[in-house]
Amino acid sequence: MGNHFERYAEVAQVLVRHGLGSVAARMGLGRLNLGSGPERSEELSNPERLRRALEELGPTFIKLGQVLSTRPDMLPPDYLRELSKLQSSAPEVPAAIIRSLIEQELGETPEKLFASFSDVPLASASIGQAHAATLHDGTAVVIKVRRPGVVAAVQEDLEILQNLAQQVSRNWAAVADYNLEAISASFAATLRAELDYLQEGRNAERFAKNFADDPSIHIPKIYWSTTTSRVLTIERIFGLKIDDEEVLAMPAAEKNILADLAAKAAVKMIFDDGFFHADPHPGNLFVESSARIALIDFGMVGEVDKELRGHLGNLLLALSSNDADRIARALVELSINRPTTDRGKFRQDIRRFIKTYQGRPLGQIEISPLIEQILGIVRNHHLQLPSDIAMLTKMIFMTEGMGARLNPNFNLGTVVKPYVSRLAFDRAIPHDFVHNLSQWGLDAAVLAADLPERFRSLVDHLDDGVEVHLRAAELAPLVARAERIGNRLVAGMIAAAFLRGIGELTAADQDKLRTWQNPLVAGGVGVVAALGGYLAWTSRRRPGVN
Repeated sequence: MGNHFERYAEVAQVLVRHGLGSVAARMGLGRLNLGSGPERSEELSNPERLRRALEELGPTFIKLGQVLSTRPDMLPPDYLRELSKLQSSAPEVPAAIIRSLIEQELGETPEKLFASFSDVPLASASIGQAHAATLHDGTAVVIKVRRPGVVAAVQEDLEILQNLAQQVSRNWAAVADYNLEAISASFAATLRAELDYLQEGRNAERFAKNFADDPSIHIPKIYWSTTTSRVLTIERIFGLKIDDEEVLAMPAAEKNILADLAAKAAVKMIFDDGFFHADPHPGNLFVESSARIALIDFGMVGEVDKELRGHLGNLLLALSSNDADRIARALVELSINRPTTDRGKFRQDIRRFIKTYQGRPLGQIEISPLIEQILGIVRNHHLQLPSDIAMLTKMIFMTEGMGARLNPNFNLGTVVKPYVSRLAFDRAIPHDFVHNLSQWGLDAAVLAADLPERFRSLVDHLDDGVEVHLRAAELAPLVARAERIGNRLVAGMIAAAFLRGIGELTAADQDKLRTWQNPLVAGGVGVVAALGGYLAWTSRRRPGVN
């Protein structure tokens, strides 16, 4: 157990005290059971016991619980609900220590660095503490300072969690299908990034760039001259939290606008940017006006890379078509493990799920219950989703829940539907296919340009004494074949240029393209069909030509 015996013993004691001795035993901590029996002061459910134990174990375990609350593919709903209550709070760090840390990091006292600095914290969390300040130009900012000693404590706990994941994987058959070691490693990387305020600053700037053309979304500015890995200076956001009573008392029309703004921002992050805020709870969303919201706290983010976005798109398209086989295949492709499962039973469960939504368009379906049912099937069949997809689902739950609170008639499906339609159009004229065809045409052009030199080389070899005997009857088939190859190459290059033009038009202006969507699809299909027919015709064998 390495050099962390005291911490291992503390983990064992806390688990046993909260009635989780069997979990401690599965982790290989049974022999470290030095504590008393479980608390009996009140009757608690197992999810409640787990939440309380994680809170007592401190920042790393609280963060672990928060991450697990985003994993409906691993935990049942009662655990998810309880773990989502975990809050990262901690006692205040004395102002003198905060001032000393700022001076160590930035080389000057807060009085010299800022026009004003408040010793009273705005918030005190398990990783950092936030203080209000003012720059010398009058700009209001927030100074986040990492708590002293938190990095060493988190690092020790992360090493312990990695070891415990190995123990549980060996000793608990119920979790054998889940790669707990990989999950632990992913969690460690996420938490280490959250400890680095330079990374949080870079995340904020990336969001600011993504929303630069959208005046309805405000991303606060980072002030790099007073930012390090331990101290972050960020523009202060003023406004109402999106779940404040004053916001909920706004006219219905204004609340509807706010719900749509938040939902469209979330969907844009997923489908357009592939980079999303992984913790958009109401405390991180501020209402600046009825037509503008601000986002804060960029420590926890998720990414949907091109491949993952493709799998997600396949799933959405399968769901919109109510095709059980396609949905089952998309879920298997989306998962990162391939456990032995009854594929027939899996498809049967999918079909039963589809009947619930049969005949209902996506715009009329509540997304969160739909996802919950899918993830229940995923969990029952021991499929495991990528961690970013798990965080994404929680983001969707939060977004739809927040929208419903602002607008009882809010439906995230109506916001998602246009993106699904666009995915279908992209499948009809895929950009990658267009790019590949264009590349093939370019390669062919390069080859054509290189042919004279290659021919001269061949002639040089022939001049060196190679004898070639050709008869006219043998030459005619070769000429005919070369002619057919040339014609097919030209046809392929023309089709590639046509499709590339469509692809570039699609990328350039989506709104303008909508009026041309059907003609372009028809034209694209027509060109591909004509090309396919031509290639098939010219590929056939002709009498006397081999």
